[in-house]
Amino acid sequence: MSKTILITGSTDGIGKLTASKLASEGHTVYIHGRNATKVAETIAVIKAESNNEHIDGFLADFSSMEAVRAMASEVKEKLTTLDVLINNAGIFKSRQLFTADGLDMRMAVNYIAPYLLTTSLLPLLKKGDHTRIINLSSAAQSSVIDSVLAGTKEESQQETYAQSKLALLMWSFHLAIQEPALTVIPVNPGSLLNTNMVKEAYGHHWSPADKGASILYDLATNPSYASHSGDYFDNDKGSFGRAHTDAYSEEKRTHLITTTQQILKNIL
Repeated sequence: MSKTILITGSTDGIGKLTASKLASEGHTVYIHGRNATKVAETIAVIKAESNNEHIDGFLADFSSMEAVRAMASEVKEKLTTLDVLINNAGIFKSRQLFTADGLDMRMAVNYIAPYLLTTSLLPLLKKGDHTRIINLSSAAQSSVIDSVLAGTKEESQQETYAQSKLALLMWSFHLAIQEPALTVIPVNPGSLLNTNMVKEAYGHHWSPADKGASILYDLATNPSYASHSGDYFDNDKGSFGRAHTDAYSEEKRTHLITTTQQILKNIL
């Protein structure tokens, strides 16, 4: 059965590869990017490669929470239901350390933006058919510090990246409990995949990008994963596994969500 799928950060890397795989199976796929030209070019390429005309896209800079909110409104105006949301957009290196909202760039793009987008789209997701939300975490996971989350303390890019990815994972566990009718799966798609982000950050890679795209495709479509809401998939091991200890603390998860909501309240 054809699904309606939205993939953030899908004009290149594993997001684009995943979109192509899903489009080739006949699904209706919405891509997302921050550059209008790249979004349009990606839509055209995927349509041609998949022979699927049901491809469209949305434009938003995830460093701006106002832009994320505007995109969520556009999605709700355009779609009547959403079966799969893959929160793939992410950033490691950036010339600009902080956003116009005063947030750390990695924390904003990797965690707060997908949090805002997903919570805004919950009405559509609840109408979906066996809805799945796939959140891209990482093997890099570090305890979230309130001042880093709020953008009042500067840390290294590696450290804030790791904190942002644990924050996304902790929220995924929280969302899985909060919305038991939805399947929420956080995933490490694989360490040092051959993507532009990895090339910019490290200058080398360990595995092909398709390793990440393949697991995202499977998590989004394979019926066997429907019962794994709130479980962490580690694609370095090729199986579900144990995440950072903080992710299993209800107290820390609740504190994270409360703090996140306050940050968004102050911005929007």
